[in-house]
Amino acid sequence: MIRALHRWPGLLAAVVLLVLGLSGAALSVFPAAERLSAPQAEAGQSVADLVGKIAGAYPTVEQIRRAPSGKITAYWFEGGTPMAAVIDPATGQGVASADPNAVERWLTNLHRSFFLDDAGRLVMASGAGAMLILSLSGAWLIARRAGGWRRWCAPMRGAGPARWHAEMARVASVGLLLSAGTALWMTASTFDLLPDGEAQPGFPASVSGAHGVALADLDLIGSLAVTDLRSFTYPYPGDASDVFTLKTDAGSGYIDQGTGALLAWADATPWQRVSETIYMLHTGQGASVLGLALGLIALAIPGLAGTGLAVWLSGRGARGFRSAPAAQAETIVLVGSEGGSTRGFAETLARALGAAGQPVHVAPMSAFAPKSYGRAKRILILAATYGDGVAPASAKAFLDRLAALPAAPKAPLAVLGFGDRSFPAYCAYAAEVATAAEAKGWQELLPLATVDRQSPQDFHRWGVALGQILGVDLVLSHAPRSPRTTPLELIERRDYGAEVQAPTAILRFALPRASLWQRLRGRGFGRFVAGDLIGVVPEGASVPRFYSLASATRDGFVEIVVRKQPGGLCSGQLMALQPGDRVRAFLRRNPGFHAGRDRAPLILIGAGTGIGPLAGFVRANARRRPMHLFFGMRHAASDFLYGEDLAHWQAEGRLTRLITAASRGARPHYVQDALRADAAELTRLIQAGARIMVCGGREMAAGVSAALGEILAPAGLSPVLLKAEGRYVEDIY
Repeated sequence: MIRALHRWPGLLAAVVLLVLGLSGAALSVFPAAERLSAPQAEAGQSVADLVGKIAGAYPTVEQIRRAPSGKITAYWFEGGTPMAAVIDPATGQGVASADPNAVERWLTNLHRSFFLDDAGRLVMASGAGAMLILSLSGAWLIARRAGGWRRWCAPMRGAGPARWHAEMARVASVGLLLSAGTALWMTASTFDLLPDGEAQPGFPASVSGAHGVALADLDLIGSLAVTDLRSFTYPYPGDASDVFTLKTDAGSGYIDQGTGALLAWADATPWQRVSETIYMLHTGQGASVLGLALGLIALAIPGLAGTGLAVWLSGRGARGFRSAPAAQAETIVLVGSEGGSTRGFAETLARALGAAGQPVHVAPMSAFAPKSYGRAKRILILAATYGDGVAPASAKAFLDRLAALPAAPKAPLAVLGFGDRSFPAYCAYAAEVATAAEAKGWQELLPLATVDRQSPQDFHRWGVALGQILGVDLVLSHAPRSPRTTPLELIERRDYGAEVQAPTAILRFALPRASLWQRLRGRGFGRFVAGDLIGVVPEGASVPRFYSLASATRDGFVEIVVRKQPGGLCSGQLMALQPGDRVRAFLRRNPGFHAGRDRAPLILIGAGTGIGPLAGFVRANARRRPMHLFFGMRHAASDFLYGEDLAHWQAEGRLTRLITAASRGARPHYVQDALRADAAELTRLIQAGARIMVCGGREMAAGVSAALGEILAPAGLSPVLLKAEGRYVEDIY
């Protein structure tokens, strides 16, 4: 029983464990390197002294942070541009860039989530769970083999892989147990399965309204050692109602900027201290020597995986089914898929060809390697299109590999595109592939064909044509996989647009709850932010329609904006919903249209239902990041979506400016007209590092791009250049 419990988690999670171990070992070096390289505050230096020196060097400083390693970072604005630097506490001067280490960030994303956001976090958590089981069961097996726990360090008998496996496990098991346990704790905390535990002082109901207190005279920070500091945040410039925020090892509080009085304070809770200790044990932040030790132990994972597999194979014998290798296949099927649905069509095609006696090799388009296709008689590409005509995740490297070839493959090519005709860039990537293949001189087996909305009929017709070319009776009967959905219950709706014959509604659904077990199985509704998508599967259809989210998990509800489209099946059903009714939906990430967490100003531009995610960005802007919203509508009296909310958010400081344009009325005005009228300020913001986010219809987006091109040309900028820098993103339909 214990041996089986030890064996199967190791076999099933081997790859994840290898990634966890190797990336964890590499990451363990960074806390020690930061500790050695960061200037350290001398014993006895006070926060008041540090604050004074930094303010002298950077008068517009907004925040000072001290990391567990002792590294001190200051943040400020210079000419409207956000700046940051690592500070020497002895002088208050910047001595190094505060930009995150690109290698460390890449490794961290790999280690935490396999670059797959919440789904990847769950995969890695399952790996940590497997490691926990392996550590516990392995320790029990070692103790049994050694003759009891008291003989843990006794010499081992035996030889070969089994001996090496046991010896390495004996050394590494305690460290791996610690790493796995702390990883699971941190994952549970990330998914809000554990209480936050951090004590937050209540924001003061009243302040003096004055400003300009001399920080050097404050006893609170004068007696506080820099080594106890977490962060010190200044009030928002010009806001007399704001306060200083102080966070220390002991707790956090607010200080009046006019009198220096401590307005509120909350001590760190025991739960918070436990959470911070676990974070330290897992990451090595604040305990670099321990981190290096755990990193060294993690390097044992590849050895354990190899010797463990060798032990299993020696006792069982390697058996199992293998699909046709690329070198032996007569038909190569390459798949470009984002969500996995196109992969399902490829599997149906491979099974049908296999039944007709054709050896088939199926691979992602990014794995395109013609030199490996020694017996290939044909190459079939099934390519979906992601977003505004770009390559899906599994095909990003294909065109580069094709361009690098000295000549086209000898086997003829057929390209089949998958898409949705309701989107402007219908099968655009498949068309780009076909065009590139033609330019390369690649022989055509079949002309470019398309499958609209996962149509089994379109796929079947293409299969018939392919079968005629091959001389076989090829019947492609594919049933699209229905996406796994969650019921959403409507709790509130706000209606607009009836007066201008454009019925539109803001629909708010209750946030569905999912257990950890459901999340581990990939079910239920995961974490999301504004700008992500929900796919709604209308009754009587199998293909979902996607809507941009105007809310985040933290808001406690799921919100979208829907306009009724003439003859639209999904929009018609959504617009007919009343509170208490339900619809089935699923979540899809859209990381290319997230506001991000930096402090660069945002220029939000939208029209009609495109206001949805933009309103979600403003709603989530608790940090008062500068946001400038340009919103186009038909008539302010009928379809001013989120009108009251926007006014409220502007009063709270979440929205810096709101500029509206109404296309109907005495003076028709479009959103691009509003942009031109604000040309000088837009140019200033963009030169200062602002990002542009556009959401709405394709025609509106084209008009906005043209207007911004005119506005920015005198400054030597353009939408194309900003897009290349990642500072101009669109979510258009």
